[in-house]
Amino acid sequence: MKNKIGQEEMVGFALIMIMVAVILLIFLSFSLKSSGKEIVESYEVESFIESLLQYTSDCEDNLEYLSIQKLIFDCNDDKICLDERNTCDVLNLTLKDIIKESWNVEGDTPIKGYEFKIIIEGEEMLLIKEGNITKSYKEAMQDFSRRGEDYELFFKTFY
Repeated sequence: MKNKIGQEEMVGFALIMIMVAVILLIFLSFSLKSSGKEIVESYEVESFIESLLQYTSDCEDNLEYLSIQKLIFDCNDDKICLDERNTCDVLNLTLKDIIKESWNVEGDTPIKGYEFKIIIEGEEMLLIKEGNITKSYKEAMQDFSRRGEDYELFFKTFY
């Protein structure tokens, strides 16, 4: 009789342990799913636009490869690269390549689209758009000036 009572207590203890483990697994799965992290964080968009300006293009001027920021200035001044390419064409192509590689909107990705604008003295110089525009987005803006001209860069990612 004593053996039977001991076995019943062991089975009861095992059932309690299994129930506790299942409850912990359920709680853990809910806490991991609702971690609160957004698809795109504000600092990611801000860092992207700041680093984009420092990217070195393949346009050479006076034996120096131009950064995107200098390329924007030269495009506004209608200059050409040493290899006779138009700086605006190089700027447009380089920006499209960088943005496409950095913010993939094809297929089933969390990023649904993006929009990039360069505005000089209130006039739009360049607009690059791709993907779907949604109501959820993160945006960053970078402004700078040269010789009294105001330059503004806007970048939005839609998710």
